[in-house]
Amino acid sequence: MISILLVGLLIGMKHALEADHVAAVASLATRSRSLTETVRVGAVWGLGHTLTLFAFGSAVLILETAMPERMAQWLEFAVGGMLVVLGADVLRRLWKERIHFHSHGHADGVRHFHAHGHQGHVLHDPARHVHEHPRFLQIFSGAFPVRALLVGMMHGMAGSAALILITVETIHSVPLGLAYIALFGIGSIAGMALLSVVIALPLSLSSRYLTWSYNGLTAGVGVLTFTLGMMMMYRIGFVDGLLT
Repeated sequence: MISILLVGLLIGMKHALEADHVAAVASLATRSRSLTETVRVGAVWGLGHTLTLFAFGSAVLILETAMPERMAQWLEFAVGGMLVVLGADVLRRLWKERIHFHSHGHADGVRHFHAHGHQGHVLHDPARHVHEHPRFLQIFSGAFPVRALLVGMMHGMAGSAALILITVETIHSVPLGLAYIALFGIGSIAGMALLSVVIALPLSLSSRYLTWSYNGLTAGVGVLTFTLGMMMMYRIGFVDGLLT
């Protein structure tokens, strides 16, 4: 029993590395302004993923039923559409905000290096630029990443069919099956939190040195996320026959 549960934990960590999961969290991470916040986004994605996995898994194991294949396909198709929206939103924000990075000093001699964005075509006037770092950081650090939770829940619904099928085929005890799914979810939370560090590092390093490299990485995340979503929708909709 212990070995089965350990396998569930490890598979959950590996599950977090799937391409559509990485793309979704990477697109969400482009909104973050610190490593801590990016890790929080990844962990909350894993929490949402776990909540829906556990809900669907509980229902299937207790009721001894199965998710219809057609429904599973529609959920996967919806994930593809979600990735398209996330990728397009990254590109929209990149164009709208015109993010760049600069250093400035205060009267007390303290210097800050931070991101600064412009809406539309408004030019930057250093003399009129007002900074309120403590208040901004307090508000931002306290914000719960609801978007990450909802995206994780959507991924959990779409991935529940395959996971539950494996669980039902190998585990015939309801308590053990629920424990397996719970540990799988914990593994996905830990795996995505660790992966978020890897995602955040190049964004953080590029923001410290070159604006163009940060914007290039952000644009790359947006394009790849959008493209992956379109590919998923095409494969499920036409190759697998959902829409034909």
